[in-house]
Amino acid sequence: MALQAGIVGLPNVGKSTLFNALTAAGAESANYPFCTIEPNVGVVAVPDPRLEQIASKITAQKIIPTSVEIVDIAGLVRGASRGEGLGNQFLGNIRAVDAILHVVRCFDDPDVTHVDGGVDPLRDIETINLELIFADLESAERRLDKWHKAAKSGDKEAVRERDFAERLVETLTEGQPARAVDWTEDQRTLLRRAQMITARPVLYVCNVDEEGLTSDNAHVTRVREHAAAEGSGVVVLCAKVEAEISELEADDRDEFLSDLGLEEPGLSVLAQATYDLLGLQTYFTAGEKEIRAWTIGRGWTAPQAAGVIHTDFERGFIKAEVYTIPDLLELGSEAAMKAAGRLRIEGKEYVVKDGDVMHFRFNV
Repeated sequence: MALQAGIVGLPNVGKSTLFNALTAAGAESANYPFCTIEPNVGVVAVPDPRLEQIASKITAQKIIPTSVEIVDIAGLVRGASRGEGLGNQFLGNIRAVDAILHVVRCFDDPDVTHVDGGVDPLRDIETINLELIFADLESAERRLDKWHKAAKSGDKEAVRERDFAERLVETLTEGQPARAVDWTEDQRTLLRRAQMITARPVLYVCNVDEEGLTSDNAHVTRVREHAAAEGSGVVVLCAKVEAEISELEADDRDEFLSDLGLEEPGLSVLAQATYDLLGLQTYFTAGEKEIRAWTIGRGWTAPQAAGVIHTDFERGFIKAEVYTIPDLLELGSEAAMKAAGRLRIEGKEYVVKDGDVMHFRFNV
């Protein structure tokens, strides 16, 4: 699965600094609005210590983690959907993403300019959310006009599309995002086709200073309350610290984290939170050629998981050999697990669990 997340937020909230830390792609970061003129795209490896655990027992030529494609969108401002600032030219860049990472400034620093004059995370959230809603509303109104005309003929498909578009326009006009509606499964299909930005799940990324890493400040508390009310997720990190961590060697990184009182980088927490937000999980394949992590949805069956590797694997699926990493660490090898009855044979109905290690048998 090609997972893509878009980073949004007001100028000077730490978006590009976070992007730099995520991708080490060198996106320009400066203390003035609109320093990101073109959307930056980078591929981020998802940290997973289980890969090294498998590698401690199975020697492979390479280790391949899963990845997330990150799109850094230029800072939006109030009125962007009407052409203010750099306008809505950037909104189209996030219509195709799976999730939105909404970076919110949750630190006070008089030396870092705020585009609206002062730090107020809820105001900032409302500004961005409204601009996204306005952008969606414009698109939804065009959609309604199209299907309203087509529905006059009595065509059932056109009527279905018109009714959906009417509810969508009504929702957005009321200032609610598309994700706030309890859509039917059929309507969800139409919603995906419509590519509404506000249909995407949101993870609020609270960018704090170093002091804010060990306990929530008042800004973070307000964001958590807001996120809980709308069913969104929250991750707290310091983009500046993450940028410093990303430049360190592994041993220095561990010492630096320890000095900060942290167990793992905020970027690892962010990656896992994004997976949780989207209902995703990981399974592994392991052999002499490579040890590799694969992204699938929760509740997927073994044939569906095999299809992520290649569609032929799903079409010709026969069975899967499955074992757990704890069993591998305990017994030391696949042969030992097989002898102990810990290597299972599963069929087409098997629901893959997070952390399963799998080998697929299939007909070409």
